[in-house]
Order: sequence, then C-alpha cells, then structure tokens
Amino acid sequence: MENRESKKSTRQGKRRLAVAAVVLPALIAMLCSSCAAVVPEESGAGGTTTASGIQATVSGTTEAGGSTAETTDGGTAATDTQTPPHTQGGTQAEETTAAGTTAAGTTKGTGATQTPPKTQAQGTNAPTQSGSAVPAAWQDGGIFSAYYSKAYARLQAMSVEEKAGQVLLARCPSTGAAEAAAQFHLGGYVLFGRDFQGKTADEVRKTLASYQAAADIPLMLATDEEGGTVVRVSGNAGIRAEKFRAPQEIYAAGGLDAIRADAAEKAALLVSLGVNVNLAPVCDVTSDKSAYIYPRTLGRGAEETGAYVAAVIKAFHAGNLSGTLKHFPGYGGNADTHTGVAVDSRPLSAFESGDFLPFEEGIRAGADCVLVSHTIMECLDAEHPASLSPAVHQKLRELGFTGLVMTDDLAMDAIKKYAEERDPAVQALLAGNDLLLLDDYAAGYAEILSALRAGVIPQETLDHAVFRVLSWKYARGLLK
Repeated sequence: MENRESKKSTRQGKRRLAVAAVVLPALIAMLCSSCAAVVPEESGAGGTTTASGIQATVSGTTEAGGSTAETTDGGTAATDTQTPPHTQGGTQAEETTAAGTTAAGTTKGTGATQTPPKTQAQGTNAPTQSGSAVPAAWQDGGIFSAYYSKAYARLQAMSVEEKAGQVLLARCPSTGAAEAAAQFHLGGYVLFGRDFQGKTADEVRKTLASYQAAADIPLMLATDEEGGTVVRVSGNAGIRAEKFRAPQEIYAAGGLDAIRADAAEKAALLVSLGVNVNLAPVCDVTSDKSAYIYPRTLGRGAEETGAYVAAVIKAFHAGNLSGTLKHFPGYGGNADTHTGVAVDSRPLSAFESGDFLPFEEGIRAGADCVLVSHTIMECLDAEHPASLSPAVHQKLRELGFTGLVMTDDLAMDAIKKYAEERDPAVQALLAGNDLLLLDDYAAGYAEILSALRAGVIPQETLDHAVFRVLSWKYARGLLK
C-alpha cells in the first residue's frame, strides 16, 4: 500500500512539474509582452530600439549591400525624395535570412486558413513577438527588397489594429480626415475632385500636410490624374489653368516624347501638392471606340500601349511619384463595372498576346502599384471578380510583379453582388490584395479585425500585405 501511494504521489508530482513547465514560461512571456507594450521607445546609437527589444535601425542598419547608407540609382546617399529602382527583381540587393529560416503559416492569397496568434486575435496593443529575420518566402528580390529588413522590423513592433488600418486606402472624407487617419491607422487616402475643388495649390498642400502630421505612419496619398476625362487635380482651375489633355491627343501630336513631357509635368504638380501616387496610366487595350474604357486608353495596339505605359512610369519615377498600372487584367471592350458586372469570356491566350503586354512593360519599367479591376475573367476564375480572385492575383505575380496590389473601388456595383456572405474587404485581402480601396473604411476596419479574431484571415496574410505597404513607404522615403 505504501509503495502504491508513493508511486501515485510520484506520478502526481511529475504531472505538476509538467504543467508548471508549460504554464510558467507562458505566464512569463505574457508578462514580458505586457511590459513591452508600455515601454517607450529608446534611441540608441545608429538606430531605435522598439518596445519588443528589436533594434529598428533608421540610418545605421547595413542594407543588403553592406553599406550603412542606402543609395539611389545614381549611387548617392538617399534623401527624403529618393527614387525607388525602376525594374522588377534583380536591381536591388536581396535581403537574406538566417540559415534555415522559413515563412510561418501559409502563403498569401492561397485561400488556406490559419488561426492567428492569441495575442493578435484578442485585439490587444501588444506588438507581434517573433524573430527579426524576414521570412524566406517573402524574400522575392523585388523592387522594394532593399527595404525589407526595415519594413519587417517595423512590422514586428505593430499592433494588430495598426496592421488592419495599414491595408486600407480610404476614400478621403470631406471632414475629419486627419482624425480618421489617426484613429484607424489608415494606410492612405484616395483624393477625388471634391478634395481639390475651389482650393488653391497652397491650401491643398497645407491640408494634405495636416493629414500626414496626424498619421502615426505616413500616408499614401493617391489620386487619378490620367488626363482627358479623368482629371481630379487639373480639373480645378485654381490649381492648373488648363486640364491635362487625354493620352490619345498627346500621343497623336508628339509621340512618346510628348507623353514623357506630360507625365513629368503631372509628377511635378502632384508631388508639389503632397500627392505621392498617381492612379495612372491606364493600360487597357481596345480599338473599339464604343467601349466604355476607350476614351481613357491610348487607343492603340498592345505594343504601342506598352511603350506608352513604360514611358509614363519612368517619367513618374524620375519625378518621385509612384504610378499605378490599371485595370488588371485589362478591360478590353467590356462594360463599366461601376454600374454592373462585366464578364470577359476570352481565352487566356487572348490576354497573353494582348491585354497583359502593357502591364508587363510597366512591370519591367518598375511600376510600384497595380490596380485590379472587378471584371470577371472566366478563363481563370468564373466565380469571382478579378479583384476578389486568388487565381487572377496569382497570374499577376507570375508576370513578375513584386510591388503593391490594390483593388478598384470596393463600393462598385460589381462587387456588391458578390459580397452577400462575406465583407468585400475580407474577400479582397484573402485574394491577395495589399491595399483595399474603401469608402466605408470604418466598417472595413472592423470586418478585418473580426475576421482575424475568428481565424478567417490568417495572421500571415495580413502581415505580408502590411509588409509590402511598409516596404513601399520606406522606398518612397515616407518612412526613414
């Protein structure tokens, strides 16, 4: 009896030790995490130490090339107006991870689910706690790769709420924009005609500066200044005496030289106001004058359109403005998705020999952003608009694009028909978008947080999108 009691006591003791071995480290980790979340940042020599204890170096970290100073294409030290590389892949030194490092979870846009870490799912302000090496799966040698280590260090120190806001490219509200930028940690604003109407250039400049001052992370400030029928900025006579002309008119009058000069002038004007992204050029190819998109296109074949797109992107970059290739995978002669669903039943070969070519030229020219339309591309995904389709996003990445992917406006009618069971912001993020263009950003923000907590959105999916957004902001000089 005594032996049995002794053995029972021994077993109970071992179980207690086993439980303690699991529970105590977890309690210690929770206490450390709570402490870290309230510890202020401290400046150190050559960098900044975040609350998580990771040194996020602003100027002292050696970036991929072994030098402590980042350089521009010309080899000089980068300044606030530095220009990112102009080619996709291979032009910037790639970051390398420690040996054996792999990406945690699933890859972005695959549709697989993964339960997010509890510290994130609970919506606390605790930053992500993990290693400082960029996941191997994210090391794509892309156009922003020289900034990956900085972006990843910043990502590690962010709360889940901050991350949820960074993927939102919100339609700028008429009032309270500065406050909303801070409250929702917005990634950026899209500016429309009303945001410029009746204002002088100086007034616009001061307004946009106030938005930037309120934001905890600098904002992407984007607008559509295509020329011709879409002129958000130059449509206001108080900012420019004349509207920018349509690409077709400019090209017919002076070819690519005239296109370059026009793009340079657009860049100078937008940057002077505080805008850092132009949602242009239009890459769609159609010769059908009755097509919805025709007046906004070059009105030429795929090869000429590709040369036009590359010229515009390079001119924008020379003026420190990011351009956006739109509307992937290409409208062709399809209907306007602002008012309904456009279904494109052409075979993939038609896209590969036509519509994709201008996008590929823009990618090779170093385009930072691609905007995905709401057209249904039946040959890849007959069930979803392109903006909500993982297959379409995968095809875009296969074309070599490593930059930011954004949706077209998620308030369009084409999207509403496909958002009965799940919020379009959640669907768009799962499809592979990095930025979501939203009118009701408060609702989108809440839906993303809810989906994260429920495990619908894998934590890595959100993290990878935010990582790209931050990388762009470092490349553009918004973050240091």
